[in-house]
Amino acid sequence: MQKKLLIGAAVIVAAGLTTAAVVAQNTHTMDHSNMGMSMDAVEGAVHAKAVVNSIGEGTANVSHGPIPEIGWPAMTMDMAVLPNAEMMGTINPGDNVTMMLIKGEDGMYAIQALMPE
Repeated sequence: MQKKLLIGAAVIVAAGLTTAAVVAQNTHTMDHSNMGMSMDAVEGAVHAKAVVNSIGEGTANVSHGPIPEIGWPAMTMDMAVLPNAEMMGTINPGDNVTMMLIKGEDGMYAIQALMPE
């Protein structure tokens, strides 16, 4: 009986995590229509909320919450900003943003777009 309860609970948790990932991917408010990206890149994009701590030539330091779609805990990190990245408005240090992350051929995620909240 306990084994059946544990298996049932595991199935419910797994279903909830999958649903959360799908909802996170489908409820963002970033408009991809004007981006010069393939549909495969857009469909594989990960969206996450973050605070921009600093932004420089080709990098941004951001603090983000957990990103379950890619298994990242909450952290502050330097991230590559792609050369063709879209800045949807003025982005300044301290701004809350939605990031669109793209996984490169090297397996690393980089910022494809930032949109102020």
